[in-house]
Amino acid sequence: MVTSDGMILIPAYQEGARIGPLVRCVRSFASRIVVVDDGSRDDTAAAAREAGAEVLVHPVNKGKGAALQTGFQYAREQGASFVLTMDGDGQHAPADIPVFIEAFATQGCAAIVGNRMDDPSKMPLVRRLTNRFMSWLLSRKMGQRVPDTQNGFRLYRTDVIPPMQDGDSRFAAESEILLILSQHGVRIDSVPVQVIYGDECSKIRPLRDTLRFWNMLRTFDGQQKVKVHG
Repeated sequence: MVTSDGMILIPAYQEGARIGPLVRCVRSFASRIVVVDDGSRDDTAAAAREAGAEVLVHPVNKGKGAALQTGFQYAREQGASFVLTMDGDGQHAPADIPVFIEAFATQGCAAIVGNRMDDPSKMPLVRRLTNRFMSWLLSRKMGQRVPDTQNGFRLYRTDVIPPMQDGDSRFAAESEILLILSQHGVRIDSVPVQVIYGDECSKIRPLRDTLRFWNMLRTFDGQQKVKVHG
């Protein structure tokens, strides 16, 4: 069971069919679960509440990054010592939660990212290749190796969570968090997690989200140059 000063954060969009079973399963491992309904038009919020989650609602869809920021701010206000983020589509196994908690408790890790890449055979080929390339590129920029930078299954100590850049705040925001943490000298650790791919319709769009990723990198690099020469 996750200690009472920690929080599970699940950003969700159009997950009415999956969020209830997911929350009920997570409750076996966590005492406090917060779902951020990011402007869903279905019953995501109602299903999450019925399953026992606290629910924060965006009236319109703002993107995963914005949903995470809403949850992070709530965690700070509630005095949570750490936040463990999971996706709402069932691709993260609640049974892996204790692995994060043990690493946090015993090793003092301030940031932990789940690693699926030790055995990625169940991952679709395009996702696997894209993930390996992006993880390699980000690891070079961060100056530390993170083998699965595209995994949203993560734990952050609340006091190290950075604000993100203004603008597009969707899937690239999670890569941006890792860049900012590294810039501030935070060590990012990894723990092994399961690879789960079912019949869910992924919210990720390879071309669109790759373009957003590159745009985020350009913006981030540009801001660093301004800081150096400003």
